[in-house]
This record gives sequence, C-alpha cells and structure tokens, in this order.
Amino acid sequence: MEVQERGTMRWVSPMLPEHVELLKEVFVEYKEKPILNEQKMNEIDQTLKYALKHQVNIEMTYYKEGEFLTLSGKLVRIDQRKGYIVLWNEDGFNISLTSIIDVEIV
Repeated sequence: MEVQERGTMRWVSPMLPEHVELLKEVFVEYKEKPILNEQKMNEIDQTLKYALKHQVNIEMTYYKEGEFLTLSGKLVRIDQRKGYIVLWNEDGFNISLTSIIDVEIV
C-alpha cells in the first residue's frame, strides 16, 4: 500500500474569494520612484511649457506614496519657484514637479 503525497496542498487552508480580494487590497505592492535622466526631464519640461502656451489637454503620470497615478486635464500654471504645477480638471490638482514621471499631449 502506497501513500500518495499531496505536497503543499495539505498546508494551504482554503480561502473564500472575498478573503483573497481583501488580502490583495491590504497588501499593495510598493513601487519605487524611478530616477529620470536629464533627457527625460527636459522632454517633460518642454511638453509642459507647450501645453501651457497652447492650452491643450495633457495626460500626466506621477508618483505618490508608492503608486503611479495618472491625471488628465489642462495645465493652468507652472510655479518653478515653489516646485509644483496646477492641473485643471473636474477636481483641480497641485502636483509637485519632482513627482512627475511622464507627460503626454492628448
């Protein structure tokens, strides 16, 4: 008589799908902020200046608390002295210049 090995199956407790979803929400993977090279920073700067001058919509990706977030809207102001931009959409946002990762004209 042979004993059939179940491997790790005997050590894993069954979980309800609701529990799995809650665990995924709690344990969000922390992402590091990428370090932008000078060329990418210049590209972002030029795109922001063009968007401000021509009042076109932009889509911006920025870093906040371990996440990459995306916003769309029109650029209202660039305040380089204080280090932020004002993006106009339904909510209105002030975004730090150092947290911007990418900007595209929509």
